[in-house]
Amino acid sequence: MAALPYWRLSSFYLFYFALLGSTAPFLALYFDHLGFNAARIGELVAIPMLMRCVAPNLWGWLGDYTGRRLAIVRFGAICTLLSFSLIFIDKSYAWLAMVMALHAFFWHAVLPQFEVITLAHLSGQASRYSQIRLWGSIGFIITVVVLGRLFQWLSLDIYPVALALIMGGIVLSSFWVPNAQPVQGPRVAGDGFLRQLRNPGVLAFYACVGLMQMSHGPYYTFLTLHLERLGYSRGLIGVLWAVGVVAEVLVFLFMSRILARFSVRRVLMVSFLLAALRWLLLGSLAEFLWVLLFAQVLHAATFGSFHAAAIHFVQRSFGPRQQGQGQALYAALAGTGGALGALYSGYSWNALGAGWTFNIASLAAFAAAVIIATRMQEDRP
Repeated sequence: MAALPYWRLSSFYLFYFALLGSTAPFLALYFDHLGFNAARIGELVAIPMLMRCVAPNLWGWLGDYTGRRLAIVRFGAICTLLSFSLIFIDKSYAWLAMVMALHAFFWHAVLPQFEVITLAHLSGQASRYSQIRLWGSIGFIITVVVLGRLFQWLSLDIYPVALALIMGGIVLSSFWVPNAQPVQGPRVAGDGFLRQLRNPGVLAFYACVGLMQMSHGPYYTFLTLHLERLGYSRGLIGVLWAVGVVAEVLVFLFMSRILARFSVRRVLMVSFLLAALRWLLLGSLAEFLWVLLFAQVLHAATFGSFHAAAIHFVQRSFGPRQQGQGQALYAALAGTGGALGALYSGYSWNALGAGWTFNIASLAAFAAAVIIATRMQEDRP
């Protein structure tokens, strides 16, 4: 990787996903600490995901139109920090809803554009993407373990400070990354974004992205509260979150070999089926530690192999001029599904209980597997 700015790219992923590692397990816990009920928690967690439905497409179009992707990444990182800092002013529901919406609008501008920059640096070596992206998983692991222990020893009142520090790391790392642009070939007939979107299997893929993220709704919104009420300590819960991401890292290390041997379609199908199994286990048998550990190991499929295969699919399905919009649509559909998952789980948690809430998630993942099996064409690995 002599010509590749490996550590500069990796540092950005480390801080970006460290922020996800501080929000996915602990954001709902923090809102619970502030005294909000399950429905309100679901709504507050859903707001950033709803912004992910809108923001990436706007910023993706701007990135493709101007070509100034790195400037968008840096601007988005700075505005994420500044807008989130408003949380120190007030903690009312309306104010928190505004903070969640505002900082997410800029936060979700960042990653799709950075994915295009990373793939441009890789320049035809897209299979090596996972070797850089795994540092995001490492950042997630470090954050969930450290914050899990910290919240066990100290009050959750320090939570906003921890998030602001991580956002500062995103800003600094964005200014360390060198720019790169995807190779711009000549315009040819039929290279428009909408035309490429209508290619066989592409719309089915995006529908399944939404279903996969919808199935993660109970996991990202209520898993920490679920495990805490089953008697697990916050420190152990942090370790359990880390176990899942360790499994994800191991998959990223081998994804180039996996994609060389198996088609993207098969990798996606297996990922969806294992997701369906995982949610059933978390909803019904999470009180058994060995079952919980196994379910967390399945994160290797529900996020690791799914995300790497999805990025690979998007990268090959769109031309250089449409890469930003393709990645942005991926983020937007993921946000739509995630928001729907957070909302339905927020309302069903008290009404139906943890078991049925996770069962609905399992059905969503299984439906995605069926769609991929019937609508996506087999591709050569």
